[in-house]
Amino acid sequence: MTSEAHEPPARDRRGYLYVLLAVAAFSTSPILTRVAGDGIGIFEIAAGRLLIAGVAVLAVAIWQRLPLPGRSDLGRFALFGLVTAVHFGAYAASLFFTTIAHSLAIIYTAPVFSALLSRWFLHEVISARQWLGMLVAVVGVVVLAGFEPEFTTTMLLGDLLALISAVTFAVYGIMGRSQRHRYPLLSYSGSIYLVAGLWLLPFALLTFSPGGYTPATVASLLGLGLLPLGLGHTFYNAALRLLNATVVNILAMQEVTISIALAALILGEIPALTTLAGVALTLVGVILVVL
Repeated sequence: MTSEAHEPPARDRRGYLYVLLAVAAFSTSPILTRVAGDGIGIFEIAAGRLLIAGVAVLAVAIWQRLPLPGRSDLGRFALFGLVTAVHFGAYAASLFFTTIAHSLAIIYTAPVFSALLSRWFLHEVISARQWLGMLVAVVGVVVLAGFEPEFTTTMLLGDLLALISAVTFAVYGIMGRSQRHRYPLLSYSGSIYLVAGLWLLPFALLTFSPGGYTPATVASLLGLGLLPLGLGHTFYNAALRLLNATVVNILAMQEVTISIALAALILGEIPALTTLAGVALTLVGVILVVL
């Protein structure tokens, strides 16, 4: 048997490349968000990045003369955009009620929901090894994030918001995979971002802080729209069209790992031993999934 027989097909290789590019783009989000958050609120960041990404991606789609969704698609995209907006909005809101550690740990349980939804709606088969890899990776992210010892009813509300964000992130992934043959990638992604941004716009207006839009804030907001969202989520959606949704979501979790490395290099935030243990567990889980 030749070595070529053991190589993944070109379609899979392309899918893995898209995931890696998506994760690299995702990983710029924490530092850019920290800079933008010095001047404006979370909802302004969430709505702004979605609107910027939507306009940018749709501009490329129009430049390439790709067909755009028509009037008959408005209802479908309103629903898709709402799910996407709830994901970003619930995550942003959760940060006002609970710790970042709680929020991250809960949101990265999304692969569990993705696996269940893929099995129920897309009839995808999840092997025992993939289930084990998913479990190990999720445990790794929980260890990576850590938990605060105190727990209050306010934190419980934040945790519930993070859980909503996790579920809607899984639904977001399933939507992208189920629509892969209906719309061109850029037309689909740009429309989703734009509609989601419009759903969040009223919340952004309620918390509008005009004095916070310094050059650094605007540059960071543009970066958030073009890098982690415009490029990252577009590559993510492209990978969903080529690979199993659960595999894509597990690999996307490596955003946490790379973000920690960038924070150590750029911000001087050296990871603790528990963080390194979480990274190791997560990588083991990814290996189990993709082997």
